[in-house]
Amino acid sequence: MALTPQQEQLCADSPYDFSGLKAMFINCTLKPSPETSNTDGLMDVSRAIMEKNGIEVTSIRAVDHDIAYGVYPDMREHGFKTDAFPDLWPKILAADILVLGSPIWLGQYSAVCKLVIERLYGMSAELNDKGQWIYYGKTGGCVVTGNEDGVKHCAMEILYSLQHLGYVIPPQADCGWIGPIGPGPSYLDEGSGGPESDFTQRNTTFMTWNLMHMARLLRDAGGYPAHGNQRKQWDAGCRFDHPNPDYR
Repeated sequence: MALTPQQEQLCADSPYDFSGLKAMFINCTLKPSPETSNTDGLMDVSRAIMEKNGIEVTSIRAVDHDIAYGVYPDMREHGFKTDAFPDLWPKILAADILVLGSPIWLGQYSAVCKLVIERLYGMSAELNDKGQWIYYGKTGGCVVTGNEDGVKHCAMEILYSLQHLGYVIPPQADCGWIGPIGPGPSYLDEGSGGPESDFTQRNTTFMTWNLMHMARLLRDAGGYPAHGNQRKQWDAGCRFDHPNPDYR
């Protein structure tokens, strides 16, 4: 169907500049590389949009790395012989955008995703150069796939965790695809309907652009405003208009 002149104008190439931004995609599939990951298949759509718009994208499968369980920065200091997370941390910290991808198992996001969130939590007591928690000024989103119900439930828990750590969550910061409830084709399987699903592809595209816009806004603003949210100032006695006289 031919587009009207007004539609062509709306569909024109982006006037926005996202150069200088970095994104980190962590696929929390249970499948090690090079086994096919359906979650990776949907994440590819988001990655392609970001890369086309000049964002530097880094992707890993968490299961490919020997990440130890725990909530401390380096679990080798807490009884584990090995821990890959400290080596991954600089890449995570450098990213303006973090996207977690997870399959659905028993209606929940994967154990690997839970592990990654716990390790992110282990770094959340660190401060940025403004004295805020370390994830302030960064943007988060998630991608969920499966062939059982639970996309929105998984997204709800993942996005809550990210915002609690300090990530800014823009509108519609999640996307997903599920096939028939129960055994059936996965996203990348022939005839699954996933890559052709207008709902899924629209949501994935909107999510990606919302993440990019929010990251750009935060970068251009110099991060999230630093007042009323600085740990050291609170510890020093600042109360940022807190009304309780017991704190004065």
